[in-house]
Amino acid sequence: MTNFQYFTGTIVQISDFNAEGCLKMISADNGMGGTVNFIVSPSTYVLDQTMLSTGDIITGYYDGNAPVPLIYPPQYRALVMVKHTSQQNVKTDFFNSQLISSDGQLQLNISPYTRMVLTNGQAFTGSPANRDLVVTYGPSTKSIPAQTTPYKIVVLCLPSA
Repeated sequence: MTNFQYFTGTIVQISDFNAEGCLKMISADNGMGGTVNFIVSPSTYVLDQTMLSTGDIITGYYDGNAPVPLIYPPQYRALVMVKHTSQQNVKTDFFNSQLISSDGQLQLNISPYTRMVLTNGQAFTGSPANRDLVVTYGPSTKSIPAQTTPYKIVVLCLPSA
């Protein structure tokens, strides 16, 4: 189980992080004085393989238990990057055996129309319970936990630490 933490902000700069160009540094600002640098590698899952650009509003998810350098602004290795759109909501978290997120805020009701895939786009045919998931959904109830029928579930098969 990964301790997913996140930062939401507007991309202010994208640059190469190393000479080979395989790692990118994405700097984001939340408009309230908070700035974060995300290191985006080829193993970072970018939702729908969307091209990220300066000015995009994004949420970057990282492992809150991973070591980070003590510098400002903080620098995190991004596990998941999501570009915001008005058509969908996204939650990245561990979902337990009842498909409730680790923070207790969202419960999933799987339908036959819910697409379940791996990060490489291939179909996932197992159970999404007790896994790290990226969930794309629309409307939800106002209950706690909110309930929703997701449009798509991406199963993150992250390596164990």
